[in-house]
Amino acid sequence: MKKFKCGLAVQIVIGLILGIVVGSVFYGNPAVATYLEPIGQIFLNLIKMIVIPIVFSSLVVGVAGVGNIKKLGKLGGKTIIYFELITTIAIFIGIGSANIFHPGSGVNIHELSKVSIKSYVNTVQNTHHSLADTFINIVPSNFFEALSTGNLLPIIFFSVMFGLGIAAIGKKGKIVIEVCQGVADAMFWMTNQIMKTAPIGVFALIGVTISKFGISSLIPLVKLIITTYGTMAFFIVVILGIVSKIAGTSIFKMFKILKDEIILAYTTASSEAVLPKLMEKMEKFGCPKAITSFVIPTGYSFNLDGSTLYQSIAALFIAQMYGIHMSFPAQINLIIVLLVASKGMAGVPGASFVVLLATLGSVGIPIEGVAFIAGIDRILDMARTVVNIIGNSLAAVAISKWEGKYNAVKGDEYIQNLNSIEEIA
Repeated sequence: MKKFKCGLAVQIVIGLILGIVVGSVFYGNPAVATYLEPIGQIFLNLIKMIVIPIVFSSLVVGVAGVGNIKKLGKLGGKTIIYFELITTIAIFIGIGSANIFHPGSGVNIHELSKVSIKSYVNTVQNTHHSLADTFINIVPSNFFEALSTGNLLPIIFFSVMFGLGIAAIGKKGKIVIEVCQGVADAMFWMTNQIMKTAPIGVFALIGVTISKFGISSLIPLVKLIITTYGTMAFFIVVILGIVSKIAGTSIFKMFKILKDEIILAYTTASSEAVLPKLMEKMEKFGCPKAITSFVIPTGYSFNLDGSTLYQSIAALFIAQMYGIHMSFPAQINLIIVLLVASKGMAGVPGASFVVLLATLGSVGIPIEGVAFIAGIDRILDMARTVVNIIGNSLAAVAISKWEGKYNAVKGDEYIQNLNSIEEIA
């Protein structure tokens, strides 16, 4: 008789269900947040603790392996082109979906949530900057300041330059590469240990969310939730499915590889929670370390497919809710603003919400309407996080294929090993 094995994915789902039950039973009870919120925050802090060391060490090793600034520049150029193409498609699909299904039509604006968006508005005002400013800020004036703030883009820039420097000095840099490889291996070991606590972290995070907002908060906005989730599912299966086919794999193989990370990202609504495992798994799937360690972290700022898709739907939802008709030229303007704002706000805490506010203000839609979405933002954030991580993982495969360095044999062997493990379990 086969012995049942409760894998990480199953454990996380159990934690999710228990969190929903506890949050529902103790809805409105502040004691839930008092006891569970610290647990959830500790779990997220554990993840954030290891992200920067992994990104830095992996990038240095990968770039030093490339050792050629011309090749690296070519890789960077292809990566940015790919990111811009996919995010533009995501925005068009989001706007098309909102025009077809009209999720905001018929919503009673007098039922607006009383959630305050003052802090988000202040963030928009304090951090509003141009696309040029974003590229200027990629170059850190103080690397250690970038480390302390956790801003990935300047860390990536410094890591790339440092890796090229190590490659340029030849044998003298060998010991530095070995140290960085050792750091990366140690961090991945830590990641595996931290992941064992994921079910507890998920239980705490979901329990707090449900206890604060309740299941009933979803009812008035069920059409928006269904439209957003349905559009994101379409984007993953059809658009990313086509991209994966072109890249020589399939979207369903990606699901199989990333099932634990998909569940974890969905339940925590945190992309950072799965960044180390994405890099590790894509390398095992046949992507070179140099490409994986560069593309995936960079994608966390420039390839947020789920976030841009959500912002386009949410903007039209609010316009429809207020009875504002947006003409075709106005919607084209919305697309342009989203393309710029989503890059201009890269690295800002609560970026999706902040970008949405900045976008609404730029195209003449009342920003007060965002208060209605704020109560369910966590539910929507869970879905867009999943799209973001699948999109960035697939980007590593697509760029590897584009560079002619994707190892399909290694990828097939990894899938077969996963199948074998599942059969044993």
